[in-house]
Amino acid sequence: MQAGDIPVQLWFGLVGVPVMFTAAAAVRLWLTRRRGALNVPAGAADAFFQAGFYALNGPIEEAFFRGLVQGGLSIVWGAPIGFAVGTASYVLYHRLGRWTWEETFATALVGVPLGLAFWLLPGPASLLGVSLAHIAATCGFLGPGPYLLRKMRLV
Repeated sequence: MQAGDIPVQLWFGLVGVPVMFTAAAAVRLWLTRRRGALNVPAGAADAFFQAGFYALNGPIEEAFFRGLVQGGLSIVWGAPIGFAVGTASYVLYHRLGRWTWEETFATALVGVPLGLAFWLLPGPASLLGVSLAHIAATCGFLGPGPYLLRKMRLV
């Protein structure tokens, strides 16, 4: 996998990071208010530790679901099939981690735009921009995002 068009990938990452973090935190807030429960990191140190984990997890998931599944199937059967199967498998994979169906389907809010970006951004396909945005979304949904929601007394 190539780095793609670096300026385009970085531009996508710079725009995608705050958008995906904010959107993911907003979805987490909505789900929390709906269910009345929120899992938050124990403190700032734990939130930063989790963010470090997500910095590894995001690119690994992107390499598998975007690079291997979506990219590979796009070569074999065409980009629309690769996008559909890659995105569906990314979303449903989260159910294996005992996520609720609501949380699992919420990952489509990440999977669809990142799958489209991987497919449609100009230049060779690249994991750089989508990995940056993925990390931000995961941080907004699972670790630092819920921590900030609690600190801001929104939940």
